Amino acid sequence: MKLPTAIAFEFIDVMPSSREEGKLYISIKYRTAIHKCLCGCGMKVVTPIRPTGWRLIYDGDTVSLHPSIGNWSFACRSHYWIANNQVMPAGPMSQAGAIARRKPNTSASLVPRFRIRRLTTSPGNDRLS
Repeated sequence: MKLPTAIAFEFIDVMPSSREEGKLYISIKYRTAIHKCLCGCGMKVVTPIRPTGWRLIYDGDTVSLHPSIGNWSFACRSHYWIANNQVMPAGPMSQAGAIARRKPNTSASLVPRFRIRRLTTSPGNDRLS
């Protein structure tokens, strides 16, 4: 299996009925990203963007998905990372590892975490500490 080295992306409102190879379609409205499996088998890969699912990072130019994408239920069993529009192969995973990974992550908090910083009040010092 030869993975592409890069993936394009497009922000959309509605998922298209046909998808291009090598393109990640992202719907913020539905908190989901989809693409054709990058191994070339053509299977539809759905990645729900949720606190207990995948995280999408968009830096203004590139996208990343975390964690890796493991297509354990597909015949190809492909496994890869998408980081900064780059596709990187990931190692194989055992059947037991794949089953464990499919279990819902109920430990993820649905409450955003914030880092609190104090504003220093010394004269002439308006920076956060």
